[in-house]
Amino acid sequence: VIFQHCCTLIIKQFSCLVTFFTAEWDINAVVTFPSFPFSGCVTDHGVIRVQGALYGRTDRETCSEGRPARQVANTRCSQRGAVDVLKRRCDGKKVCEFNSDVVRTSDPCRGTYKYLETNYTCFPAIRVIACEGSVAHLFCAKGQVIFVYGADYGRSDQTTCSYRRPASQVQNVSCSSFTSNTVVAERCNGKNNCTISATNSVLRDSCVGTYKYLEVIITLTPTGL
Repeated sequence: VIFQHCCTLIIKQFSCLVTFFTAEWDINAVVTFPSFPFSGCVTDHGVIRVQGALYGRTDRETCSEGRPARQVANTRCSQRGAVDVLKRRCDGKKVCEFNSDVVRTSDPCRGTYKYLETNYTCFPAIRVIACEGSVAHLFCAKGQVIFVYGADYGRSDQTTCSYRRPASQVQNVSCSSFTSNTVVAERCNGKNNCTISATNSVLRDSCVGTYKYLEVIITLTPTGL
């Protein structure tokens, strides 16, 4: 299967996964096979915007192969807050990868075999990365201003800004600062250019001992809109 114009959402350790891609041009649906992580295409200029998510069961067919009837009979099974969890984790990212435990915080329907279903769009945006201790320079052409869609100072993978760093400094991939988005937005929204230091003094140290990076997602808007 070939996918075009979409981002990537990767969920680990799910026995069954249903993923819907809603891009600006194409709509595609994929069901992965048991115990395989999902992977797809990644555009150079697209980021994720989660539209909806379900952890539970709403039909008897999805992820039902080899399951007894009693495990797929409940079609009104849904865990509250799943979409909020995915939005916090994935919105504004080019690639989103997380362990299934992120959404499996409780069991909404004991005895029912569940699945995660996601619905998201990929829209054009610019992604800027600044490693801890460096500076992020955001700028746009004359007649345009910056709009910060999302910003996070922390670590969500073990590869970004990892050069010559010991494993202990990059192993925490659940590191996130809840204030970084506000700080960056206040300094940059509506401006033609701005500079942000990726430091603990500016963005707060939310994970002591972890080498962090600032990830900023911006769109460019014509002046006056």
